[in-house]
Amino acid sequence: MPRVKGGIVSRRRRKKILKLAKGYFGSKHRLFKVANQQVMKSLMYAFRDRRQKKRDFRKLWIARINAAARINGLSYSRLMFGLKLAGIEVNRKMLAELAISDAEAFAAIADQAKKQIEK
Repeated sequence: MPRVKGGIVSRRRRKKILKLAKGYFGSKHRLFKVANQQVMKSLMYAFRDRRQKKRDFRKLWIARINAAARINGLSYSRLMFGLKLAGIEVNRKMLAELAISDAEAFAAIADQAKKQIEK
């Protein structure tokens, strides 16, 4: 069986990893073995955090809605319950945006939720 030299293929594979590791500290961007480990870990972090970002934004929206709801005399859970009873279907992202940019509109929505709870 003839001898196979994998020079070009191996070099391309290593250069691809080292290119991905560009900007890493110390040997993590110089040495293939260390760079490969760090690139694999970084890809795992990227995969995990694309999902984590959605959770983080939802937490932020809820905190903002809760703060605005308390200004209007409701808790977050009472506000959401009142909105459900009133049949107002606004997602948390839009509610948080209203709470920040248009306090009067948010107050109007909160009043409708209050009325539904008091019935």
